[in-house]
Amino acid sequence: MEPILKLEHIQKYYGNEGNITKAIKDISFSVETGEFLAIMGASGSGKTTMLNCISTIDTVSAGHIYLDGTDVTEINEKQIAQFRRENLGFVFQDFNLLDTLTISENIALALAINKTPVKEVEPRILDIAGKLNICDILDKYPYQVSGGQKQRCACARAMINHPKLLLADEPTGALDSHSSQMLLSTIQSINEQMGATILMVTHDTFTASYANRILFLQDGELFTELRKGSDSRSAFFDKILSVLTMIGGGQNHVY
Repeated sequence: MEPILKLEHIQKYYGNEGNITKAIKDISFSVETGEFLAIMGASGSGKTTMLNCISTIDTVSAGHIYLDGTDVTEINEKQIAQFRRENLGFVFQDFNLLDTLTISENIALALAINKTPVKEVEPRILDIAGKLNICDILDKYPYQVSGGQKQRCACARAMINHPKLLLADEPTGALDSHSSQMLLSTIQSINEQMGATILMVTHDTFTASYANRILFLQDGELFTELRKGSDSRSAFFDKILSVLTMIGGGQNHVY
């Protein structure tokens, strides 16, 4: 089976001739459908730049990115927004919810943008809210719920259109340890029960230990990768720590 995501010799430069910064030097990898992949590395290693290129927020300087066979680097600006809506889901560190809308309305917004028929909206919201255990807060506003519940609402909004790829940028960054654990269990169940393909950028060892595979970046290059395989999460956590010790980067929260 073809990988759902394929990066071929990606490079990203900033600046001009006299002063060029190579954020990504030459990176290639692929992601299988249904995989939960984490990307780690010290600050400035290129992980957020790479996520931005995959998500079409930024453009590559060289190389190609294929999502389900479509060359993302060839899409013109007029079609980018539609491509993003139809193929990608996003979970951000700071939730990006609208305070003037209820939790239900925040989730519905993603359906409205995709012009979902009105009669389908409520059943789909109830379905995803049930899966993410937030049915009891659908009528509340973001300021009335906890950080963990906000992030689960953000996950629901990201998943409601069944994206081919869910992109999570430091999803636990603004949460306490209990909410982080709840959210990571939620993301894991989105991966296992809904078959979502997830690509998550994190600098936190505990967060990364929920993934099936981790790519480590150093100075804009792929340093190494780890696969969880049959390891327990604690054994995987220890392996992640030892790689991070080598490359210098990451935070080691033990919850």
